[in-house]
Amino acid sequence: MITSTPIISVITPTYNRADELGPLIHSLQNQTLDHSLFELIISDDGSTDDTASVIDSWRKKINFELRYLTQGNQGPGAARNHGLSKSRGELILFIDSDCEAHRSWAETILNAYQRGEFDACGGPDNAKSDFTLLQKAIDFSLTSFLTTGGMRGHSDKMIAKFYPRSHNMALKRSVYEKIGGFGSLRHGQDIELSYRIHKSGARVKFIKHAIVYHRRRTTLKKFFRQVFNWGVARINLGKIDSVMLEPIHFIPSIATLISIMIIAGTFFNGQIYFTVISIGIGLLLLACVVGGIKNKSILVTLILIIVIPLQVIGYGLGFLIAFFSRFILNRGEFPGFTKRYYQ
Repeated sequence: MITSTPIISVITPTYNRADELGPLIHSLQNQTLDHSLFELIISDDGSTDDTASVIDSWRKKINFELRYLTQGNQGPGAARNHGLSKSRGELILFIDSDCEAHRSWAETILNAYQRGEFDACGGPDNAKSDFTLLQKAIDFSLTSFLTTGGMRGHSDKMIAKFYPRSHNMALKRSVYEKIGGFGSLRHGQDIELSYRIHKSGARVKFIKHAIVYHRRRTTLKKFFRQVFNWGVARINLGKIDSVMLEPIHFIPSIATLISIMIIAGTFFNGQIYFTVISIGIGLLLLACVVGGIKNKSILVTLILIIVIPLQVIGYGLGFLIAFFSRFILNRGEFPGFTKRYYQ
């Protein structure tokens, strides 16, 4: 029963992710924020699993408002937009179904909002102690400053412009009413929305203590598909506006090209070949050791030997293929992996 208008609307899209919703809802039940101040909107994009029954069972256990919306399968952007259209809060938060919120996540964002610090914001995503070793390795590979953490939003000293991502993002309702919701891109739509937020002149802030725990992919195959699509997305974003295609985004594709040249034996000069191989292996081992120390696990170090190159090459291949398709052949949006994306 609705008793008052919430200050915050938390929106989560989902599609056949019934098994992930429990940890997410539980983490919101444990928020330090007064539960009467927020509503959770689960926007279902046409699930065929038991998502509806999971939602019903959780309604009996929580003391905040949980609203469940359904639509035919149209993609995550459309699901988020459906949630936006039904939301009532003056501050809108996004969190993905494979995430859990830190206990003070919502309160931290609300406090910054009430101090007038942002029009839109985002925060980091980390791993929890109960995640699998592979998930911890993937988390480090995606968030460390030694890899891509300096670009994705995991440091106050980022080396690229900060674009809030939909797994941990907030914006004022006035911003949404001014620029609209998510666009039609299959991948990278959150960055495109953040681009329009920046372009509108809104203040965008990185809040390092507004933390969510991101469960990541559970197999190397899923991880490869994900980072491949991120490389594709960056090119599609660059076609919308070159502002979203910074020089630093070319680094994984350059590393991928060098790797291909090494495998093909095109580094004829023995000294150059040895130097490049040595530098590459040295940087990889350094990142792996740091990741193992951070997670206090030798196994994470060993897994990272596979995960980090997979991330770089997967992203680089997606970037290169999409670049050739869009900038050389001048074709339309390149979709990347779409069928059985999560399998």
